[in-house]
Amino acid sequence: MKLTNIPFTVTDWSAIEPTEHKGLEGASYWRTQHFHDMRVRLVEYTPGYIADHWCNKGHILFVLEGVLETELMDGRSFTLTPGMSYQVADDTSPHRSATQVGAKLFIVD
Repeated sequence: MKLTNIPFTVTDWSAIEPTEHKGLEGASYWRTQHFHDMRVRLVEYTPGYIADHWCNKGHILFVLEGVLETELMDGRSFTLTPGMSYQVADDTSPHRSATQVGAKLFIVD
């Protein structure tokens, strides 16, 4: 990845208004910054959150708090806890997320 045309920027995530995204159960709240074609997000999943779709988008995802369950369409599943990450390219491993206890994530895509 080559990052170009992004000036030095400081982000106060608490100053960005979250947007709500409902799941099959629970909700996620995104605080989002866009830098050309790159999206950077601080995402919080409520306890009991279950995604309502399979995602084909590539991400670099880092777990800050909580426990994230990630299921791949091929049947594999992974449990991520604070300090863990996953990386996936666009259109390679459809995945969906869930959490029983809630989770806070930092995501670049």
